[in-house]
Amino acid sequence: MRRLLGVSTVAALALSACVTINVYFPAAEAKEAAKVFVEQVINDAAEAPKPAPQPGGGGMAFEAPRFDPLMLIGIAPAYAQGQPDFNIQTPAITAIQSRMEQRFDSALRPHFDSGALGFTEDGLVVVRDAAALPLKDRVPVNTAVADENRDRKAVYREIAVANGHPEWEGQIRSVFAKQWVDSARSGWWYQRGGAWKQK
Repeated sequence: MRRLLGVSTVAALALSACVTINVYFPAAEAKEAAKVFVEQVINDAAEAPKPAPQPGGGGMAFEAPRFDPLMLIGIAPAYAQGQPDFNIQTPAITAIQSRMEQRFDSALRPHFDSGALGFTEDGLVVVRDAAALPLKDRVPVNTAVADENRDRKAVYREIAVANGHPEWEGQIRSVFAKQWVDSARSGWWYQRGGAWKQK
């Protein structure tokens, strides 16, 4: 009997020591960060929006504990205390953003305005209508588009890494892809469901 009680005690202690970690993609914070980033890149004289202040003045927001059925048998869930502060302010990200801003103003904006360029569904830029590009601009614009797409892929990866979750890269790309379209100016083109649409 004593032996059975000892085994039960050890099993109970082992179960109570188990912790499950739940890490959620902070979609709202990612969307706000994407809006600030994209507006700064395509900004044309208007001031880029400022990031929304975090509740409580810090980088973390309070979140009420969730009920987990495993608590009934002694397994305690562990949650991050609130949503993480979504970081888009590393030196690498800032350098990429700066290049994108300069390129957008000097090489891309006029061709979005003319309809030659468009945003793809996966957050990149493509030459949508080569006939709308003057002959002298075709090589420089194709080069600028290739450079832009290289930087976009790099920034989605860098943001995921900066937030400690490289596996979020696909979700970050999706959030940014939607934001490029949401921030597009009237008359610019974008892909939706495989078809081109004009904003």
